[in-house]
Amino acid sequence: MYRFLLSPRWLGGTAVALVAIVVCLWLGSWQLSRFEARASSHHGSASTAAGPPVSLDGVLTAASPLVGTDTVGKPVSATGRYDQAHQLLVPDRTLDGRQGYYVLTPLRTADGRAVAVVRGWAPGAPGQAAAPAVPAAPAGEQTVSGRLQAPESSGSNGAVAGGLPTGQLGTISPAALVNLLPYPVYDGWIASDQPAAGLTAVPTVQPQGGDGLSLRAFQNLGYTLEWFVFAAFVVFMWFRLVRREAEAVEDRRLGLA
Repeated sequence: MYRFLLSPRWLGGTAVALVAIVVCLWLGSWQLSRFEARASSHHGSASTAAGPPVSLDGVLTAASPLVGTDTVGKPVSATGRYDQAHQLLVPDRTLDGRQGYYVLTPLRTADGRAVAVVRGWAPGAPGQAAAPAVPAAPAGEQTVSGRLQAPESSGSNGAVAGGLPTGQLGTISPAALVNLLPYPVYDGWIASDQPAAGLTAVPTVQPQGGDGLSLRAFQNLGYTLEWFVFAAFVVFMWFRLVRREAEAVEDRRLGLA
């Protein structure tokens, strides 16, 4: 009944089906390996968040100057002098259910650039007549250790729109600081692990989209499923066509067709 499978037409069709199955399985396996690589990178970067701080210059290099999902929360250190004249308050920041301000002081490094350092959080209602009194930044050369944070955008949690009083900043980002500081700044900012007396350390802030795997990683997983489904569909269609052909052969043998 199945001798027709040895005909040139069916041999060619079977070969094409096998090639399609192999290609689908290979592409699915490749997409799965991409997902596993991204997952390993994500878990690896999360595990380094508890390690010792590394120099900021070693994280934000000339080749990779921007903060990414793999460096958010990474312990870093920077050495320089606080620019007390340009200290800023970032209002409408909630900590433990209370409203307050981030206290941001630029730390100028030896190369002339500065990194925005959030020295801590101070309580205070937004829009109050007087800004909260905060401790002055220490003078002289300082080495600051903390967690690297991503620049905020206008849609970030806690970001405040314009119209703020002098000395206040709504969004912590190089784009917002460039008009307030007379020197270039690093991408991102540092949440200090040694807040000044009267201030509270701020938590690590994940960029919009959360701290899970990236969307592209889940796209890789979706493509993996698609390619494996395509392979299964080819197998299903081949068996269905074989069965239909076998039924047609049997009908002709019995004189029913």
